[in-house]
Amino acid sequence: MTGGSPPILRAKHHKSPSVFTPENLLREARRQKNVPDCPIPDVCILDPDGDIVRHLRATGSAERVEGWACYHSDMERFTHDGRDYGIVGCAVGASYAVLLAEQMFVSGCRLLLSVTSSGQIKRLREPPYFILIERALRDEGTSYHYLPADKDYAEADPALVAAVTPALMQSSTPVERGASWTTDAPYRETPEAIDAARAEGILAVEMEAAALYAFAEARKKPVLCFAHVTNQMGQAGDFEKGEANGAIASIALIHAVADCWLRQFPS
Repeated sequence: MTGGSPPILRAKHHKSPSVFTPENLLREARRQKNVPDCPIPDVCILDPDGDIVRHLRATGSAERVEGWACYHSDMERFTHDGRDYGIVGCAVGASYAVLLAEQMFVSGCRLLLSVTSSGQIKRLREPPYFILIERALRDEGTSYHYLPADKDYAEADPALVAAVTPALMQSSTPVERGASWTTDAPYRETPEAIDAARAEGILAVEMEAAALYAFAEARKKPVLCFAHVTNQMGQAGDFEKGEANGAIASIALIHAVADCWLRQFPS
């Protein structure tokens, strides 16, 4: 190691603008793919498991967003109780989630919500249930490109959390609040690592929140992450998410949160 730190912590200039920007990429993507330059829905969703997207497709409730110019994904549009949403499925992992977040906000998104399946660290109740992630342990790489390494956790915007708190009571599935552990290596969740996370009061482990919150703080964008606790590290009978693989409960939570926020910040 040079200078006593690993490469991921070296030569980071967090206040310097990037040479490669999402605006430039999307401009070229629109040109090459002949994609119209029109805004995507105000509220966008990351669905790492893809269960919400599969449910929407199976029920004929989704249509492709023609203005989404991303090279790496398709965005679906659906309407719930009169509101339009944009959703990208299978957005697994910190770097991919933030790549999509960058492109969503320059394409017209105003609020981004992530609902990711996660493993139980601290036992609160029997899965499934949701956790509003208030802070996420930075055990991944992407967050260090957006924020200095002086804090172990990336945090949700407290004002945003406060703004949507009334909506959490509307969820048919219980919603807890607390900390998560964001990892880049789900198959390296060792007993020692789990014990260390539990000792810190961490409730669940997932793969995106720390990076998304670091992006949100650096870019000053409204992002909220929810962990859908569905398993206890793959023990027998795990990964049961409820009706339509959890899609029904997830959509209800998303809509309650988005509706609450949009009523306070309509434009």
